[in-house]
Amino acid sequence: MKLKIIAGVCCFYSLSVSASIEWQTEQGTLKFYGDVEFNIDAASKKKQLTSLRTSANKDFDASDTEQWDINGRILFGMDGKRELDNRNYAGFSVQPLADLSGKVNLDDASFYFGRKDDWRLRIGRYEAYDMFPLGQDTFIEYSGNTANDLYNDGFGYIYMLKEGRGRSSNGGAIELTKELGAVNLQVNAMVKDGTSLFANNRYHGYKLHKDKNVVYLRPIISYQTNDLSVAIAMERNVVNNAYGYHDKNDKWHDQSKRHGYGFTMSWNSEGDFDKSFDGLLLNSSISYLDAEQEKDFTAGINGIWQGLGLGYIYAANDIKAFNTNYHGDGEIYAKGKYKLHTINASYLIPNVMDMDNFNIYLGTYLSRLERDEKQGGGNDNRYGVRVRFKYFF
Repeated sequence: MKLKIIAGVCCFYSLSVSASIEWQTEQGTLKFYGDVEFNIDAASKKKQLTSLRTSANKDFDASDTEQWDINGRILFGMDGKRELDNRNYAGFSVQPLADLSGKVNLDDASFYFGRKDDWRLRIGRYEAYDMFPLGQDTFIEYSGNTANDLYNDGFGYIYMLKEGRGRSSNGGAIELTKELGAVNLQVNAMVKDGTSLFANNRYHGYKLHKDKNVVYLRPIISYQTNDLSVAIAMERNVVNNAYGYHDKNDKWHDQSKRHGYGFTMSWNSEGDFDKSFDGLLLNSSISYLDAEQEKDFTAGINGIWQGLGLGYIYAANDIKAFNTNYHGDGEIYAKGKYKLHTINASYLIPNVMDMDNFNIYLGTYLSRLERDEKQGGGNDNRYGVRVRFKYFF
């Protein structure tokens, strides 16, 4: 058995320098790595306007009114892979998380196999293709927020084609990928309790009742050259009446009937995504959700230049029905149309103390909710700042 210490650099959306230890065995390569991510936050109110998380805490509560917070986690990763001379390969990845709440969680736990530059089958817990990259997302989104509690009742929904992306706490996924040169075809199928999308199993003031698990199909077609990446996708639950609710007239609504569509494009000035930190990186995305008693549209654009990131997200929610007998913690409590605006900025301080694996990120955001006249009009604002310490090992 041979032991090797290596270092790698990845700069697709931000500067990340990580070291790892590799063991060469008769069964292939075994790699150990990790990173530390701790945040110090200050916000006008933790009681948010949108469904976007602004905390890395796994016990995040959108209605929390605490203005100061220290949160974060330590990730330990282990990957194993074996590749044969005929290009056949197989491997696994597991990534436990230890957070400041004293709990141990999990990012990825997956097994995959396939043929190099041809096809791959993956099964387990993982994140499929990102259809709404947020660039240097220091404050406005936590990477684990992809499958659970995406929808907090009473808060504006920032739909980003993530409902079937992966990392559910109560289900798994299987994914088939086919490579055709610069074109990549991917179909992800996710099986889980669909009500986990909704915090406290509540939607528009009604309690959801589960009958069976959902099956999300998420086909994606992507194309990438040295300086351009484009993808189109959709996601849809194919199980009818998996869960739903009875309205005040005792009429059943199949809330599991959800169809989403999206498009994303990225461009970098360096002609090499691995070197995009040296130039300008731009991301733009749109997504649309057609659901029971609701239609949501989201558009976003962001850019990163020399460690400076700036982004804007626009969302429009059209809610057709709401239980007026229920008043939750959010600012949306009646049917109607809502518009949400979120601006975020960040700055990367690399190589702290002359260590190429220690970075500090400064981040800030401003969110604004606009109500139409049916809800009495008016606006609400939220803002906050964050210092993030990022250390790779």
